[in-house]
Amino acid sequence: MSAIELCRTAALGGHTEACAECGLVRCAYNSRRHRHCPKCQGAARAEWVAARQAELLPVPYFHVVFTVPAPVAEIAFQNKETVYAILFRTAAETVRTIAADPKHLGAGIGLVAVLHTWGQTLQHHPYVHCVVPGGGPSLDGTRWIACRPASSCRCGYSPGSSAGCSLPNSARRSPPASSASSARLRSLPNPPPSPAGSTN
Repeated sequence: MSAIELCRTAALGGHTEACAECGLVRCAYNSRRHRHCPKCQGAARAEWVAARQAELLPVPYFHVVFTVPAPVAEIAFQNKETVYAILFRTAAETVRTIAADPKHLGAGIGLVAVLHTWGQTLQHHPYVHCVVPGGGPSLDGTRWIACRPASSCRCGYSPGSSAGCSLPNSARRSPPASSASSARLRSLPNPPPSPAGSTN
């Protein structure tokens, strides 16, 4: 908050701007260029978000989280590169395998995954956030297959992982107690329609 309060004030120093034609001189205080500051980065942030939204497919998106039990997290703390690679690969394979199953979607999908390594208590707690589109091309590549409405969403399971769905009115099943990893799913806000002429 102090970075925003002090932005473009004398506390950060400044410089003078002079017009060579009319001789007008004015003082311009320096900026902290903080990404949350509405005077500095607010407009740039809004432009960046709008550009990313334009890249979205006109489909619902889902947030899936994969984590590991405490004993595996302890191993990961000393073997980060190896265990994190396994976590990324397992999460991607699980989501894509479930999506390819005709009982669930029967389509090939992509996803974006981001690793977090600390929980809310600032203890080591590795988990992967995945953003998954609600649909994809059929396995033979001839048509688009959209997911069912959120009210009838069903989550799939595969060996070594479990998924709990928190979408409204969704069908739920209890995950296996001995699961090596877990995932939870919730709906993300629908993206805006793709701009005219977009090939997304």
